[in-house]
Amino acid sequence: MAIYLIRHGETAWTVGRRHTGRTDLPLTAAGEAQARDLGRRLAGLHFSAVWTSPRQRALRTAALAGFGDRAQPMAELAEYDYGRYEGLTTPEIRAERPGWELWRDGCPDGEDPAAVMDRARAVLARVGPLTAGGVALFGHGHMLRAVAAAHLGAGPELARGLILGVGGISILSEEHGWPAIEAWNLR
Repeated sequence: MAIYLIRHGETAWTVGRRHTGRTDLPLTAAGEAQARDLGRRLAGLHFSAVWTSPRQRALRTAALAGFGDRAQPMAELAEYDYGRYEGLTTPEIRAERPGWELWRDGCPDGEDPAAVMDRARAVLARVGPLTAGGVALFGHGHMLRAVAAAHLGAGPELARGLILGVGGISILSEEHGWPAIEAWNLR
């Protein structure tokens, strides 16, 4: 069993480290190049299913990586809903709310960590029966971190410590019947 977690390429807001959830930004030219590079790195792999977040940055990454004809949108793979913090950076949020931490506090008018973890578990439940041939999930940094934490049976405190860069590939698998991370943030 292998679940490939594939983060979309660069956008203008990833460059500026702005929280990007619902805002449907396109890839930058560098992000498109990262997506094509993902295609080279994933060449030769055959997945039993390919799913993507419904946001254009993930859809376009899947297409440029060569999986657009097979990729099915999955609403649960959408990025964390940042609510009123959409488009802000962490320092901007902390200027208003000192000590704020996404994976502990969540976002006003958006999601809290428990809701994101519930969605991550729903993703795993949906892909679980198909993992014999491997599954590719094209998505977002925070949501894919939540999927990894849920795979390990952990909570948001683990997701906080996982970094997943744009164009990064991670692989979830098992060892001796136990959920495991086989590779993380390969770029």
